[in-house]
Amino acid sequence: MPNTTFETLNISPETQKALTALGYTQPTQVQEAVITQFVTGQDLLVKSQTGSGKTASFAIPLVENIIWEERAPQAIVLAPTRELALQISEEIFNIGRFKRIKVETLIGHTPFQAQARNLKTRTHVVVATPGRLLDHIEQGTIDLTKIKFVVLDEVDEMLSMGFMSQVDDIFEHLSQARQVALFSATLPQAVLDVKDFYVTDPITIEVAAQNAVSTRIDQVFYLVEKTAKLKNLYQLLVLENPDSAIIFANTRAAVDAIADYLDARDVTVETLHGGMEQRDRTRVINDFKHNYFRYLIATDVAARGIDVADIAAVFNYDLPDNPESYTHRIGRTARFEKTGRAISLVSSAQRSDFAAIEKAQQKNDVTITEHVLPSDSLLDKRLPSFTAKQKRELEKKQAKSAVFKSDIMKLHINAGKKTKLRAGDVVGAITSIPGVTGDDIGIISIIDVSTFVEILNGKGKQVLKALQTEKIKGRLRKVSRANQGKYD
Repeated sequence: MPNTTFETLNISPETQKALTALGYTQPTQVQEAVITQFVTGQDLLVKSQTGSGKTASFAIPLVENIIWEERAPQAIVLAPTRELALQISEEIFNIGRFKRIKVETLIGHTPFQAQARNLKTRTHVVVATPGRLLDHIEQGTIDLTKIKFVVLDEVDEMLSMGFMSQVDDIFEHLSQARQVALFSATLPQAVLDVKDFYVTDPITIEVAAQNAVSTRIDQVFYLVEKTAKLKNLYQLLVLENPDSAIIFANTRAAVDAIADYLDARDVTVETLHGGMEQRDRTRVINDFKHNYFRYLIATDVAARGIDVADIAAVFNYDLPDNPESYTHRIGRTARFEKTGRAISLVSSAQRSDFAAIEKAQQKNDVTITEHVLPSDSLLDKRLPSFTAKQKRELEKKQAKSAVFKSDIMKLHINAGKKTKLRAGDVVGAITSIPGVTGDDIGIISIIDVSTFVEILNGKGKQVLKALQTEKIKGRLRKVSRANQGKYD
């Protein structure tokens, strides 16, 4: 159905408005398939390539089916990594902006009590890693009685990371009256073996895109000596001279060694691995998304949490453990119909292991071509261009949420729970302003001494001006525009 639109899929005007702002002009194949089948109420098993718009395919029907008035969570999305959970939360939040959908992210290495407090307020969707959600279940800080929808994203990765026993425990606490959707970029036998525990008679959706990611990635490998890998990686960076790249290594020690080697050669890089504090991991990913540096050196923690349209190349400094992980790694490039490069460094001892990866790619009619390391004379010719690019200032990118700035203004009210301010007090004050209705009020977040409220439909300035003299709960409050982050 080439003429399918979000309107013909019966998506609400509010959600269509958000999708238009985010640049979703027409449903992708997986979005059309999932949205169409979701309304049947049946469980789903979905295989869809990375970069296909998969997150929006389940975010849209979740947003559409949420009952706003209900205070307890109605949907749970489980993800294998914190980074992916944060990415999914952002997507659901943005798509649900005009429907005022409240999303809470439950991940480790972030304050548990803050999450527990937020869960006491109206929460529509919970996005979580399995371990942290299980912590909240065991502590009694989350109400699961209203859960109607459950999404398991990247099921193959959850299996390989050993999370399924935790997922099993979570399912034991959920009502049987639920709709479950399993998503995976690959469907290895291990996924098929466990699916019946989570889904009943699922509709299987397998999206084989005509312009598959694997066919848009130029995949090459180089045979290298193990002792010369750092030198060879630098040479290949000079040769390829990509605008941006992710360099994958298998251990924290390797990540640090690569960073030190490149830093000594005046190549600006950042690192990402599981040993970092969560706030530092989040900062690095946000900085990379918004083009604050060119090259990210990472363990596989990054393969599931970076959604960037134009990563030019992926380098496998270390080979991944299996062909599925290779697919996820190289899928960080060539996203959203773009092209990309995947370069692997293969030692002689790894040649037989790499053959399994080659065989898996051949099933997609893709050949990984062997190239010869560049000569010194060629590198001498390329080095000036590489050096010049390193010195060139990057053009910064805005956050996805920045597209809403003209329509949505976030206000800060200098009062909160400690002064017994309630959402109804805020709504009452704002709707008393001539020309402003409840439809113009977005998400309200009340914390100890502050309240944040989104004003929709371009009425932010009007409300801000009026609240300078309009009393809220019987008193004038200091109201200002909320501080914007560096990515807005």
